[in-house]
Amino acid sequence: MMKKKLNDAYIIHGGLTLSGELKVNTAKNSALVLILAALLTKEKVILKDLPKLSDIMIMCELLEHFGAKVAWYDHDLHIEAKEITTCTGPYHLVSKMRASFVALGPLLGRCKEAGMAMPGGCAFGPRPVDRHIKAFKDLGAVVEESDGDFRLRLQGSLKGTAHFVAPTVGGTQNILLASVLGDHEVRIENAAKEPEITDLIQMLKSMGANIEGEGTDTLTIKGVSELRGTIYRPIPDRIEAGTFMLAAAATRSKLTLHQIEISHLSSVISKLTEAGVKFSKVGPASLLVDATGDLQAVSFYTSEYPGIPTDVQAPFTAFLATVAGECEIEERVYPGHRFTHVEELQKMQAQLELDESTLSIHGGALIGTKVHSADIRAGGAMVVAGLAAKGTTVVTGLEYIDRGYEQFDERLRQVGADIHRQEIIESLTGTYGD
Repeated sequence: MMKKKLNDAYIIHGGLTLSGELKVNTAKNSALVLILAALLTKEKVILKDLPKLSDIMIMCELLEHFGAKVAWYDHDLHIEAKEITTCTGPYHLVSKMRASFVALGPLLGRCKEAGMAMPGGCAFGPRPVDRHIKAFKDLGAVVEESDGDFRLRLQGSLKGTAHFVAPTVGGTQNILLASVLGDHEVRIENAAKEPEITDLIQMLKSMGANIEGEGTDTLTIKGVSELRGTIYRPIPDRIEAGTFMLAAAATRSKLTLHQIEISHLSSVISKLTEAGVKFSKVGPASLLVDATGDLQAVSFYTSEYPGIPTDVQAPFTAFLATVAGECEIEERVYPGHRFTHVEELQKMQAQLELDESTLSIHGGALIGTKVHSADIRAGGAMVVAGLAAKGTTVVTGLEYIDRGYEQFDERLRQVGADIHRQEIIESLTGTYGD
């Protein structure tokens, strides 16, 4: 019989109730940009308690390409960028991760020129960078584009106002990082207000940056001549915390989550409360999630912070697919995209109907089968669904899950999940083995 060897997969025997405690990691989405901020100083920057995810490792490679020295001490990352040896990001690294495009900001700020290939990453559709580029032009940067590659240079300092037509997290981060060094004043209007933006501002301030308007949609940056090193711990990962909450909800379980920032999760907590999940604060950064009572279907739409994040839409879909009743999810952040999980959940007998950016859900029982992750959060959804499903679920595409969730299977086993990572073989008959 012909056989084809596949990558690692999660084997999940679902239908079990979870119980216990989980610690939430620091935020990957924030850490990636904080790593880039280290390029703005010649002094050492130490980032505490980072998860060792593949995305973070790629960002470390990118920094080493620019000339920075990078070293791990357990989960603390030490970065020293005494010299920048190149200010161009190569395609083979940038194409792996969209967040790498934000390297334009610190390179432009420190070197007065920067080059970057078009970013890559998840397969859920395009993320246009035109808002980034327009903002750089508005502030006086000279921008050249050739075959999708961008080169920026400064004639003097950035100055003036960058107004975003719609808030963009990456665009706001790029302009912040480009603006903190110099003898100018830059204003960002309609800036993103996500916690990851505030986290970056807090770190830059600890390095000596002068930024006003933190937490609002208008930021004012007064350039300084240099930044110093810092020791900084990123905020907790609100997306990971949300995924664990949804895993508890989908399995009708009780879980206690530690090391979270409860205020960052207010929209998710509110919607899950509406669905019948109960929450109890058991410490300043700890929350008991109790989904053992009666649950009901709820509708929602994704939006910029403080709304429900687009990054939890897929795991939320997996949960709602298990709840009797009908509801809808509208994807407003990336309309027309971010639905790679739908077809996979349908393989598990989820009753879903997608009409452009609106997903209709008729909840019921899920049945385990083989499914694939095509992006990070679809991977989270597959695991949530597998934990709730009857029978065995095989989840492939772990290279995406590894980008967003550190030791996902090990941590879930700590709270009673039957999930293991193993290499599988697919035969022509569709059976699996070691």
